[in-house]
Amino acid sequence: MPLGIKPTVDFAFKKIFGSPENVQALMGLLNAILDLPHLIVDVTILNPFSHQEFSQDKLIVLDVRARDSAGRWLNIEMQVSVYSGLVERLVYYACNLYIDQLTAGQNYANLQPAISICLLSKPLFRDSRQAHHRFQLVDRESGRELPRGIEVHTVELTKYNLRETTIGQASKIEQWAFFLLDADQYDSERLRQLLPDLEFQQAIKMIQEIASKTKDRAMYDQREKAQRDYQWAMQGAREEGLAEGIEKGIEKGIEKGIEKGIEKGIEKGIEKGAATGSLAGKIQVLQQLLGEAETSMEDLLQHEDNALLAMLAELQERIRSRGD
Repeated sequence: MPLGIKPTVDFAFKKIFGSPENVQALMGLLNAILDLPHLIVDVTILNPFSHQEFSQDKLIVLDVRARDSAGRWLNIEMQVSVYSGLVERLVYYACNLYIDQLTAGQNYANLQPAISICLLSKPLFRDSRQAHHRFQLVDRESGRELPRGIEVHTVELTKYNLRETTIGQASKIEQWAFFLLDADQYDSERLRQLLPDLEFQQAIKMIQEIASKTKDRAMYDQREKAQRDYQWAMQGAREEGLAEGIEKGIEKGIEKGIEKGIEKGIEKGIEKGAATGSLAGKIQVLQQLLGEAETSMEDLLQHEDNALLAMLAELQERIRSRGD
């Protein structure tokens, strides 16, 4: 019987990778992503898992903060949705991780690398097939790096090869992507066969505990529902915003159409104005959803309908791609 526990749900993710007794799984994931010259052999979790942080229904920031034996400060989080400003937030978090190391009077030379890692269950950079991006402070001309500075990693899990038939020979990062996205579909015995290494065995054991413990399973179900409700609420807000934007666009378009109708026939002017306003309203709402600067209604209504249709089609395609 499948375990039915998704590691991407905040409660499960934090229990698997944020439990001090489970650091082998965390180190395995970090080593797979960072691919350092020397493996991480020890980590201290700075915000360990506790039931209390999941006691409310609100959607929390799902992250595990840790420091390894080499002094690096690490933050790893799981994102199940992609939204405007996400990349900027990752940079902001990485900067905070860097500056929070020092207290008043300490020497800047004591600062250690700050590494922020974001795992994503949906694509972020749709113009690239590259699954793992590593952003560092580097001089564009010479290639010289500032090695003790800030790094931001994005890992788009769905871009990896996740076939069951080849996962045993896949890279570690592909195996972790398989675990995070597909573990809920397998029973523990089969999952252990597919992922036999120690770090995966420890993670699988934690999933089994969540599935079998009444308290853990109840909290998991609550958090999964909260996560699902959040997604539904966001989708509803998008649809409501789209409808509102279309309505406003129609109203504005009718006004513009009436003005033109005085010269060319009021009835035709209103009809054209409504159609043009509808297109303009849709364009504005889609621009908002994509986090782009909104083109003013006045500017949009200067375009012919064919030009507006082309703009709308391009925006709709980008919205559909984000929803994949």
